[in-house]
Amino acid sequence: MTLQVGIPCIVMRGGTSKGPFFKLSELPEDRDTLTNVLLAAMGSPDPRQIDGLGGSDTLTSKVAIVNRSERPGIDVDYLFAQVSVDQPVVDTEPPCGNMLAGVGPFAIETGMVEVQDGVTRIVIYNVNTDSRIEAFIQTPGGRVEYEGETTIDGVPGTAAAVRLNFMDIVGSKTGSMLPTRNTIDVVEGIEATLIDVAMPMMIVRARDLGKTGYETPAELDADRSFFARLEAMRREAGRRMGLGDVSGKVIPKIAMVAPPRAGGAVAARYFVPHKTHAAFAVTGSICVASCVALSGSVADGVADPPPGDDRIVWIEHPSGQIDVALATRGQGANMEVVSGGAIRTARKIMAGEVFVPASAWAGRAVVAA
Repeated sequence: MTLQVGIPCIVMRGGTSKGPFFKLSELPEDRDTLTNVLLAAMGSPDPRQIDGLGGSDTLTSKVAIVNRSERPGIDVDYLFAQVSVDQPVVDTEPPCGNMLAGVGPFAIETGMVEVQDGVTRIVIYNVNTDSRIEAFIQTPGGRVEYEGETTIDGVPGTAAAVRLNFMDIVGSKTGSMLPTRNTIDVVEGIEATLIDVAMPMMIVRARDLGKTGYETPAELDADRSFFARLEAMRREAGRRMGLGDVSGKVIPKIAMVAPPRAGGAVAARYFVPHKTHAAFAVTGSICVASCVALSGSVADGVADPPPGDDRIVWIEHPSGQIDVALATRGQGANMEVVSGGAIRTARKIMAGEVFVPASAWAGRAVVAA
């Protein structure tokens, strides 16, 4: 007889990501124990994650932890955890806007919020970034509607739209949009824009790195010397942005930009940070869109920005395009980002319990499995 701990969860796809969603109350409070439990649940560290729920990819090795909020004006708190596939690491520093798309449906499914007939508005507090997000969930008849006609590149088929309006997004980790106060810095001999809008990022021109910007993720991932160079730049960028030693962290993230080829504002590749994203992160897309709107940035002269201060910025990525509704005011280093939003979709895949070895959660009651 093997003793294991069963933990209730719902596996959901949020945007172009997927993973288990847990109630905070169902998980250990101690951080080290929580790390052990999440690693065991996902099957890490192991390249195949054969012993857990993970899908052998950073996009499918993600966890959302949600609880009813006690903060004024907030419905639920959301903590995102990136579980490394092949390392015993759980990182709660970065946010994930794709998994965020599943937070509202999960909160409704688990009775954390009162559902409305038609559309349910949920205000989410992102613990990772100390920010608020307004989510609109389709709930005809007082139930979450997952089927619909909305498509997002990187996900097959169609589904019901989830509207996300990001609030408090400027200076998500550093306290300012341009933590170095420069629109361009030279990092390891390469011009880069170090910018923090929804996600702290280092953005560079593909051509400056000897790339076209149109490479597939597989082509980029195969170039390990390229990633070694990016990592050296990323660590220096993190130091300059006031993030300290980022060698064991996944922020700042990286994007490289190139001229658009399919009618978008810019072509881009997003790194997470040691692998190329198959599509594009929501928070990263807001940051890149802000860079596109920022005159004097590395995107200036590369991108084809739409006119006006309230516009839709389309970013071309390996799986298609992602749209960002971006409102700004002012120009150059004095530009202010008023708001950023995105349309995502989500789907409930499985509800039940994930079992982890009792040794991962010492002291918790166990069941025979």
